[in-house]
Amino acid sequence: MAIRNPSAPATLWSGAKTGAFHLVAGVLAVLFLFPLLWAVLNSLKSPTEANASPPTFLPSSLSLGNYETLGKFGAGIAAYTGNSLLVALVTVGGTVIISVLAGYGFSRYEFRGKNLTFVTILAILMVPYATMLLPLYLLLGVLGLQDSLIGLGLVLVMFQLPFGVLIMRNAFDSIPRELEEAAFLDGAGAFGALRHVSLRIVTPGVVTVGLFAFLASWNEFLAPLIFLNTGDKFTLPLMLVSVREGTFGQIDFGALQAGIVVAMVPCVVLYLVLNRYYVTGLLNGALRG
Repeated sequence: MAIRNPSAPATLWSGAKTGAFHLVAGVLAVLFLFPLLWAVLNSLKSPTEANASPPTFLPSSLSLGNYETLGKFGAGIAAYTGNSLLVALVTVGGTVIISVLAGYGFSRYEFRGKNLTFVTILAILMVPYATMLLPLYLLLGVLGLQDSLIGLGLVLVMFQLPFGVLIMRNAFDSIPRELEEAAFLDGAGAFGALRHVSLRIVTPGVVTVGLFAFLASWNEFLAPLIFLNTGDKFTLPLMLVSVREGTFGQIDFGALQAGIVVAMVPCVVLYLVLNRYYVTGLLNGALRG
């Protein structure tokens, strides 16, 4: 007489749920990756085929003609990429340094008005983004930083600080104070304990803040549109809009797709390289009360 295994239905049901989950996840992955694949394939078509109507999915032959066209547009794709990179470096550097120091101060020290100051910093997130651009434009004029990539980077630092300070304060709160006290007993000062002990533990939070700052500055469109007037100082998003406007109303879709790929590659590479730190930083920082 066969003995019936009571756990068999549960095992089958668990396997079915796992299979359904993988199926849904696979379908969603294809849907999200399809636009990226479409942009890459269109950028590798010949200029004539890329602008054909109706469009084709696969290129009949691989061509770098769209990238050559993009390289000759305006000041050249290298110049616009360099402008975006400079703005991103200023934004990331300023955001990370200020967020780390401010987050450490809010986490480890008690001072009058601490909670009010912290809430005031977070309140910037509730102010409509566009309403602050005109006052900032006038302020940059007073400082002599209008139409400046450095000035644009400083403006973007301000917009990234609330999130960065929140992440870093919560990241430092998760570190036992005993570790720093041990460093104090060994003769280290506040900055020594921060540099040699705490900062190494909150590396995922630092990476998360830097990654968010880079993605925000690299893809920013409205602020460069307001603060930059000279065409040679345009960033990649502004350059792509110029390509999209075309000549006499004719859009070069191949060059536009090539520009999208150029702008997309650094973001994808950084996310894939830093993904482990990014996820850990969010879990240990933003999601910690």
